[in-house]
Amino acid sequence: MTAAMSHRGPDGEGFLIDEVRAPGLALGMRRLSIIDLPGGHQPIWNETHDVAVIFNGELYNYRQLRNTLARCGHRFSTQSDTEILVHAWEEWGEDCLPELRGMFAFAILDLRRRYATVPVLFLARDPLGIKPLYYTQTSDGFAFASEVRALLASGLCARKLSQDALTAYLLFGSVSEPVTLLEGVFSLPPGHKMMTYIPERRRVPRARPWYDATRSSAARDPDRPREFSAAVRLLRPLLQDAVEAHLIADVPVGLFLSSGLDSSAIAMLAGRAKAGIQSFTLTFPGTTFDEAALARVVADRCGSKHTEVPLDGAAILSRIDEALAALDQPTMDGINTYFVSWAARQVGLKVALSGLGGDELFAGYSTFSDVPRLNKLAQTAKLLPAPLRRVLAPMLRSMLGGAGRSDAASKAAAAWTDPRVLPHLYFFARALFPPGGRLNDLVDARFRASAISSDGVTLDPTWLAWFQRVADEAAKLEPIAAISWLEMRTYMASTLLRDTDSVSMARSLEVRVPLLDTPLVEFVSALPDAARSKPGAQKALLVEALRDVLPPEILAQRKRTFTLPWEEWLRGPLRSRLEASFASPASGLAEHVHFDGVRAVWNDFLAGKTSWSRPWSLYVLNEWCRRHLPA
Repeated sequence: MTAAMSHRGPDGEGFLIDEVRAPGLALGMRRLSIIDLPGGHQPIWNETHDVAVIFNGELYNYRQLRNTLARCGHRFSTQSDTEILVHAWEEWGEDCLPELRGMFAFAILDLRRRYATVPVLFLARDPLGIKPLYYTQTSDGFAFASEVRALLASGLCARKLSQDALTAYLLFGSVSEPVTLLEGVFSLPPGHKMMTYIPERRRVPRARPWYDATRSSAARDPDRPREFSAAVRLLRPLLQDAVEAHLIADVPVGLFLSSGLDSSAIAMLAGRAKAGIQSFTLTFPGTTFDEAALARVVADRCGSKHTEVPLDGAAILSRIDEALAALDQPTMDGINTYFVSWAARQVGLKVALSGLGGDELFAGYSTFSDVPRLNKLAQTAKLLPAPLRRVLAPMLRSMLGGAGRSDAASKAAAAWTDPRVLPHLYFFARALFPPGGRLNDLVDARFRASAISSDGVTLDPTWLAWFQRVADEAAKLEPIAAISWLEMRTYMASTLLRDTDSVSMARSLEVRVPLLDTPLVEFVSALPDAARSKPGAQKALLVEALRDVLPPEILAQRKRTFTLPWEEWLRGPLRSRLEASFASPASGLAEHVHFDGVRAVWNDFLAGKTSWSRPWSLYVLNEWCRRHLPA
């Protein structure tokens, strides 16, 4: 299992096997050494050698926690952030989790038998799901890992495709929490924990939430800002502190730099905290996607050592196989991060900062305007009987499907036809293949009925149950806050963060996300809508907080997404690749997906009737299944 993910930790490995005190247990890890290079080897034990930890991630407040725990009498043998976890567990037990500031997935082995009469294994994942944690339970036992491919290497899980997860993938272009594309393999959801007893091999441990954003200190603060100007004043120091905390490392730290507001903000703040930081920009010479000129302006202003990495269709073609191999789960996104990560490792970097999270936190996506429009449409639809809505749906699609808007029209028509088929209208706005239409041509879609158990805590492990829970949480929030929460809990967790982790770690690069620093997220999330936005202004809170440090050119530009020129490449150098793939379905996928429908999607793209993301997502799915499922 550790060999299957050696790319995540090429600097070392560690194992824990103790057949006397913990019979039947084996823990293993791979290390990418970043903090305490000589002393941070894992597993790490406490002083009495009865509590151990293996850990993936970083704790940015480990020095403060170390001082607190030392005053409580704990003795440390290393300078690593990993050792904090065993002493924090000794001191606070499960209550240590809210004390941790960072990104993490870890396992604590407690041999003291204080929780039970047998040793226990405790697993936890950070609040937003920056670091992954997958698990499976079979009659042969329980296994967990940072990657699905490691669980495949264990031999415990069958190489069988999950129909439930496949439906989610086709709907949204990635596999949604808490399922994976493999039957019986699940993701521990963000902000969740689970405990299992060592001798118990057949009892399935239950995932339980430990993080509740509504109970954070910021949410409970009676003096939190109620107006925009006050929020702006308090946001600036939180942003600076987040970036400075994420620069903590015993190795060089660089940053991904596009021309966007989020990465530019991080670059300017990082430049104030540390001189001469290395920055990287993917460039696409001769295309409208090229961001080199604006990124260069930011690099000059912040004083970074800047590298531009040109990328064209030929370069993509030459490295497409290794980029696809980097995907632990299939996704329509993520390949761009792979190429930036590759460039960063070429010059020896192990850590890079990313602007991921800014659109979700500061309302930068079109979903913040699309969802209210869909809501008005759905309210009208509810006045009509379902048969009449179905009759009128094609007319609505035709009315809305102007130049370049056929995909948006399909989403609106799906929301009109049956707005209740998904737990929130947000999910229609985010859909790749919305319910009905092309989705029915691709697969026999089943929206499996799901529910939360009677204790109100345990999550039924299906994506629809997760969506329902997130939608229920969003219903308690103001409109902008609700969409922000939906973005962070679904698209960000299941696509952006998962993709960023797998493709960067495939290059042995750790990507950090300062805009998802816990104190920062909790502060912004606790604001009323009036204090976090201005009508007609995108990311107004972030812009005003950093207006004096950001270059005017960045502030003046219109919102643009960071994406590769797939439209051009799919019609050019990659066309034969996709056509060959669609002509040869992966055997593990062919029994579930109608490939006549796949080829129809490809023809729609060639005819200009749909976006590149639809055929590309199907190509990635087919190639992932070809690589990981039996022939």
